[in-house]
Amino acid sequence: MYSLYKRGTVCAAVFMAVMMIMPAVSARHKEVKPDKILFIPHDNRPISDKQTAEVVKKLGYDVVVPPDNILGDRDNLGDPNALWTWLDNNALEAKAAVISSDSLVYGSLVGSRKHNYSRNEVAERVERFSQFRKANPKMSLYVFGSIMRTPRSGEASGYEEPAYYRSYGSDIFRYTVLKDKEEVEGLSRRENKEKAFLEELIPQKNLSDWLGRRAKNFAVNEDLIRLTRKNVFDYLVLGRDDNAPYSQTHLESRHLNESGKDLDKTKFQTMAGIDEMAMLLLARAVNNMRQETPSVYTRYNWGRGPYTVPAYSDEKISISIRDAITAAGGEAVTKPEQADLVMMVNTNPNGRTYEANERNNDGEEREGTQYFADLVSEYVGKGYPVGIADIAFANGSDNALMEQMRKRNLLFKIRAYSGWNTPTNSSGFLIGEGMLVRHMKKDDVDALLLTRYLDDWAYQANVRNTIARQLTWLRGDGVYGSLDTKREAVSLRTQKMLSRFASQNLPALSTLEEIHVYFPWNRMFESDIQHQEYKEIHFFKK
Repeated sequence: MYSLYKRGTVCAAVFMAVMMIMPAVSARHKEVKPDKILFIPHDNRPISDKQTAEVVKKLGYDVVVPPDNILGDRDNLGDPNALWTWLDNNALEAKAAVISSDSLVYGSLVGSRKHNYSRNEVAERVERFSQFRKANPKMSLYVFGSIMRTPRSGEASGYEEPAYYRSYGSDIFRYTVLKDKEEVEGLSRRENKEKAFLEELIPQKNLSDWLGRRAKNFAVNEDLIRLTRKNVFDYLVLGRDDNAPYSQTHLESRHLNESGKDLDKTKFQTMAGIDEMAMLLLARAVNNMRQETPSVYTRYNWGRGPYTVPAYSDEKISISIRDAITAAGGEAVTKPEQADLVMMVNTNPNGRTYEANERNNDGEEREGTQYFADLVSEYVGKGYPVGIADIAFANGSDNALMEQMRKRNLLFKIRAYSGWNTPTNSSGFLIGEGMLVRHMKKDDVDALLLTRYLDDWAYQANVRNTIARQLTWLRGDGVYGSLDTKREAVSLRTQKMLSRFASQNLPALSTLEEIHVYFPWNRMFESDIQHQEYKEIHFFKK
């Protein structure tokens, strides 16, 4: 009896102990899922897709992106129906969605320029947004779309316009300049004659095809504005892809602004640029989930500064930056000590934008270099959260500025950097990333800086131009815009040059021990630079 009693007592004690421990164990093993954000980019370029998503992933969010095979690229225009199916299937438990309307209506950004869908087909896809909203009433929905670009020439189109644009692109651009100017201020007698001549010169079937596709896209954008008015979207932005002060893009933007003039800028905007919109809206999604309104102070280089109208844009850079801050859910402030991001904008004092592959980007000091570098040093020294929008050159870094940053040991003392494409692409991306890095660990901030230095500085402003001059040395068929059988050789040569550049210009980092470079769009304009998984930056003496 005693034995049974004792055994029972022991069992009871064990049972009670287990019961007391179980809640703690259960609590310890209960996983808190990160907030889920759906992200549909407008194509699968690294900067549009994974580099943008990576910024938000470093904050701990579950950023879910469609597989590459249904996203558009240079040749495959994308699959809008497959993307709609993916969106519906992944909506469960998502707190927010940042979506390219170009992808869901045409398949991709390039698809918006080359598609042959009927007006009814694209209108039906736009209406699916209403159905998606009804099925997901609590999800925050942020949408970005494009107002079709107007490249200045066939060469500038990069094979991303219909084939006839290679022959008549310059004429089509000039024709739309005159159409836009005619509406705004009227044409001189000579300009009227020029416009009539161009109407005769450009084959009518080509001009009708180009303008007809634009008319469908314009109607889609009007429909998106209508849905915004019905609160289908929490926010809509339409980006003016590569454009100019007078162009078809500028003309259509004016009319779309008129269509949405009753909507507040916190609901709808048109803006210069397009490739940076995803970063801005992902920042907006995070800021809204955190119930934060980051503050941004902007400081320009001396000279034209805020009055600079940069290349590929139709407005002063200060207007573009103001609109980008709004798009990302922030606010502008007038004192750096009040700011969550001190945005320093590297413009040329004369207000011009050069190309990164021009001879004057040779690393030698230019007018304004020392002044701007001194400003950066001063602001970093005061402990301000500095981010640099490097827009003195388009499509790559300012080598003179970066040399000053290297000499002054500032490369990893700032918080964000961008200098990768058009000036508005770079400034907008900097704003979105710069708002978010304040919540990151130093290692993650440095990892994002390293990505930009390898891409914008090492590759875009230096290695790309060198390899382009060496293409004829390589065996096989291929040119800058279509690498073809030279693709692998270009990758290997680029890897070696990037490694050499990094060893000469960046601290000794363990993550740079092995670099791989790919060209996913079969051209040199953009690259996919991969290095060892970033764990921790280790600085070694060289």
